[in-house]
Amino acid sequence: MRILVTGGAGFIGSHICRDLLREGHEVVCLDNFDPYYDPAYKRQNLEGLDLKLVEGSVTDFDLIKKLCQDCEFIYHEAAQAGVRTSVENPMKSYNVNTEGTLNVLKAALDSGIKKVVNASSSSVYGTVKYLPFDESHPNNPISPYGVSKLAAEQYCNVFSELYGLKTVNLRYFTVYGPRMRPDLAISVFVKNALKNEPLPLFGDGHKTRDFTYVDDIVAGNLLLLKKGEGTFNLGGGERMSINELVERIIRITNSKSKIDYSEDAKGDVEHTWASTKKAGEELGWEPKTNIDEGLRKFVEHVEGE
Repeated sequence: MRILVTGGAGFIGSHICRDLLREGHEVVCLDNFDPYYDPAYKRQNLEGLDLKLVEGSVTDFDLIKKLCQDCEFIYHEAAQAGVRTSVENPMKSYNVNTEGTLNVLKAALDSGIKKVVNASSSSVYGTVKYLPFDESHPNNPISPYGVSKLAAEQYCNVFSELYGLKTVNLRYFTVYGPRMRPDLAISVFVKNALKNEPLPLFGDGHKTRDFTYVDDIVAGNLLLLKKGEGTFNLGGGERMSINELVERIIRITNSKSKIDYSEDAKGDVEHTWASTKKAGEELGWEPKTNIDEGLRKFVEHVEGE
């Protein structure tokens, strides 16, 4: 099968491209190499992968439609990531995440694409009513990023219900692992810990997160080649405080680093925790990598760079 992966040079997208190629699929990778972080990281992500690379943006409808003509399936990973970035520049999150997704859906519909898998986020939940979050939990995002992702989900739902285009929304919960963005917390914590430097932490560290290893996320995505429609959580299925996460990283790295607390960041949710029951029942998916195993793997990866 010939598959288009938008944002295919990014953290999760490049892992998806790699595993699709391993399974014998043809891959078209679209990425605009936005300087949100050093594009050299993304280019390294694609080294050794036998795919077709197209440099461009999901904001370019004509380009998306042209690429769709030769493909059967789309993994839509392209996004303007970052809650804090969206607080500073809400228009960019809207343009890329919402309008960009609408471009992908319209091009897919016009081109007869079999299915679009949209990478969404636990940020769509926002204010906690109960934990763990199941897919029926009310959506009350508290950042422009969360709003843009929820709007993208709604467009996917409408294109499915109104036009018959098969769509899936995957709500990711704090994904980490090799090739993750350098600005993400686990990446910063591990790299600083290995150098015995202070670990910068926003807030008091009592917020909790559900951490998901990237290989588990990719496995969930690939199951959708054969089955599944609708909205699914993909999470690690457990949660811990940021303080506990930092303590584990310090222990695993045998670091002498200290925590450097600073003012809380606007738009960050208090807690996340995924119920993965639906993904288990309908897709046969479950997370296989616990947090300690995943952190050790990531530390080994960073040490080997």
